[in-house]
Amino acid sequence: MATASKPSLSRVDAVDESETRILDAALIQFQKVGVKKTTIEDVARQAGVDRVTVYRRMGSRDDLVQAVINREVAAVLTELAEIPERHDDISDLVADVFVTVVTRWRTNPLVERMLAVEPERVVMKLTVDGATTFAMCVSATAAALDAAVQRGLLEPSPDLMTRAEIVCRIVHSMVLAPEGVAHLSTDADLSTFARTYLTPIITGPPGTAR
Repeated sequence: MATASKPSLSRVDAVDESETRILDAALIQFQKVGVKKTTIEDVARQAGVDRVTVYRRMGSRDDLVQAVINREVAAVLTELAEIPERHDDISDLVADVFVTVVTRWRTNPLVERMLAVEPERVVMKLTVDGATTFAMCVSATAAALDAAVQRGLLEPSPDLMTRAEIVCRIVHSMVLAPEGVAHLSTDADLSTFARTYLTPIITGPPGTAR
């Protein structure tokens, strides 16, 4: 009996490699000259593909920017997924997650470049156009909290997702407006802040939100 053909592994790998090359090329261009001065043609040339391939695989330049940002965020979230296994205390876990997120944001070359030359684009990508990215962060934070519950570091609660969202909103606001009364310039400052203000949100009495 005839069966539907499936794409060969080599073809799938080629597709994935093509997209990776495009995203890598876009990241290089964005870091070198910023988003506004980068064209699809620049990215195609850097990736060694034609512009039609970039459009077909990634869409518009704005779609490409979002894809690059999502990949950068996903890399950090993958790192966060490994943190719960390193700690036996919930305060240590929360502090490690917070310090990791903020320092990765502060030291990311793409973010640094965009903040220097196109801060308004960063704001748009993290607010009006940032629903997908924010949802990724909330889900990853909730997963880290659930891992802490499974390891006995945190009491089960019906509103862990809500707590994760509250913490993410705090981090989100600090990313958008880093200057304030709290001066968090060092890892020690960030750790103390997390232990003092974020851990109680995570470990407080169970709520009813689901």
